[in-house]
Amino acid sequence: MNLSNLSGLGSSLMMVSLAVAVWSVLAYTVGLKRRDERMLTSARAAVLGQAFLLTLAIFILWAQFAGSDFANRYVAEHSSTDLSLGYRLSALWAGNEGSMMLWVWVLSLYSAVIAFQPGEEGRNMAPYVNLILQGIGLFFVFILNFVSFPFATLNPVPAEGMGLNPLLQDPGMVIHPPTLYLGYVGFSVPFAYAMAALWLRRADDTWIKVTRRWTLIAWLFLSIGIIFGGQWAYVVLGWGGYWGWDPVENASLLPWLTGTAFFHSVMIQERRGMLKGWNVGLIIGTFILTIFGTFLTRSGVLASVHAFGDSTLGAWFFAFMGAILAASLYLAIDRIPLLKGDNQFEAVVSKESSFLLNNLILVGLTFAVFFGTVFPLISEWVRGVKVTVGTPYFNTIAAPIGTLLILLVGICPLIPWKKASLRNLAQNFAYPLAVGLVTAALLFWQDVRNVPALIAFSVCAFVLATVALEFVRGVRVRLKTTGENLAEAVWHLVSRNRRRWGGYVVHVAIILMTIGIVGSTVYQQTKMYTVQPGQTMTVGNYAVTYTGLRQMGQGRTNVVFADLGVARKGTQLGLLRAQKEFHPGSDQPTTRVGILGSYREDLYVILNGWEQDQTANFKVVVNPLVTWIWIGWYVLAAGTIFAAWPARRPAFAVRTRTSTALAQAD
Repeated sequence: MNLSNLSGLGSSLMMVSLAVAVWSVLAYTVGLKRRDERMLTSARAAVLGQAFLLTLAIFILWAQFAGSDFANRYVAEHSSTDLSLGYRLSALWAGNEGSMMLWVWVLSLYSAVIAFQPGEEGRNMAPYVNLILQGIGLFFVFILNFVSFPFATLNPVPAEGMGLNPLLQDPGMVIHPPTLYLGYVGFSVPFAYAMAALWLRRADDTWIKVTRRWTLIAWLFLSIGIIFGGQWAYVVLGWGGYWGWDPVENASLLPWLTGTAFFHSVMIQERRGMLKGWNVGLIIGTFILTIFGTFLTRSGVLASVHAFGDSTLGAWFFAFMGAILAASLYLAIDRIPLLKGDNQFEAVVSKESSFLLNNLILVGLTFAVFFGTVFPLISEWVRGVKVTVGTPYFNTIAAPIGTLLILLVGICPLIPWKKASLRNLAQNFAYPLAVGLVTAALLFWQDVRNVPALIAFSVCAFVLATVALEFVRGVRVRLKTTGENLAEAVWHLVSRNRRRWGGYVVHVAIILMTIGIVGSTVYQQTKMYTVQPGQTMTVGNYAVTYTGLRQMGQGRTNVVFADLGVARKGTQLGLLRAQKEFHPGSDQPTTRVGILGSYREDLYVILNGWEQDQTANFKVVVNPLVTWIWIGWYVLAAGTIFAAWPARRPAFAVRTRTSTALAQAD
């Protein structure tokens, strides 16, 4: 394959893409101002052309990575011939240029879908939405052409590339960045619709209904990206955990928190016509935080194992973020009279109030995490010394706030809209509260004496009981009113209201993940050992016998590994391998952790170092319940997909005895 002209072709495509982006913005602006349908048609064609050009450009860059075209400077800096094809392709997002190519490419595809989507409401708002999205895309295309160029060439051409960062040579990292970006970019769609609604002075919930699935899909991809990032850290970084409150980790969590608040809050606007201004503020904040996350990864202003910063590029992103924030806030403030609610809160104890409290807590947690993340910058500006906020700060605020949020997950479904009566509360809370209290008693009887863990596990039981109660009640109503058998009643119950029951599945997923987080945080056991071959290390119920070191080559990588025999309570479980990988061009070896996992706990062994006589230093960790974090992620993905999946309308109505009861069940 002749790759000699691909960089030139890619450069030409990027320049044409910039011209098309400029034209689309101008054509939309003129077309909307003059109501010129020909200009709007031209602008829509430019959106499609932009997506086509960027698709060609990114596939050219992929072809250069696949063919090891080291004449391209970006390819030479992030790839090498000894990498597998999968890692060579994933190296595209290993640095600034390629990751921004991925960002704007995804945005162009989203814009193309919106420009030609069916549905009257979507078509009416689409020109305004695409004008905003194309303006965002114009910034990225400008940066890719003049600041961080992915098709720069080298002369002379090196014989070999520098290779992919060893920390990125992991299957989780193949998935983590693109899914995270799909989430980041996805939130630009509801943001653009919200701004378009304000622009058009439309205070109804049309923009929320149009973007409902966009929001869920963006939230799902962001969730997947965060979880895969945690798995990557757990397996590769070798410190015994999956979340270290690293600045870039926090930057991905922030829009997840506000995005979660947003799609809960919009339900109040849809149902009661309330919190209109709050919802606009939430989506503005969520989108700004996605840009902040992108900025933090590229700016170099905070040290992070995940960042590949460039101070010059960071300045451009900071200015862009400020411009978006100023413009969106100006538009929102100018439209404040339109954002007044149609109804007022009728009682403190109501579903509306519980949703609002949930939102306030999520926003409060967002602010606390944001403050802790940027505090080093604040301290440097004020005192001239960069003071880092450590893990204890984040754990101190996250544990009680997180427990309260989980409690609200169980409380909200039990409270009716508008106003709750004492009788209603007693009927709804009796069973879940009893389950929570019995769980607390049983755990205490089993010597669970850690108070935060006891509270957290009991709250989780309360929430699971709430979901079970709602499900049993719904099935019972259908059985009584339709004459369906049990299987039909269950299917019709959940399929007729995918959004509600998919949400309940997500709640169950959050509980499973919480159980894993609490168990692995509170009850983690860690020991350090320096041993010689034949000696045994003991942690908890495990006996780990070190048999010696071996060395082997994998391409240009040298691997030193320790074989470990594992027994639990005297029963042999097999062999475990902990290793260090020495990659060419890298000063530090990469850790590959030995993990023996089960539903109950993980045995986690890190090889830290060794001597010539094969004396080795190990860190041995027992992480209880950590597997439930990964199981919870699968459940979360399934529940979100189910909630977002379009429901097929039945061809005929099911004859019922009590339509009101069925409506309540569904």
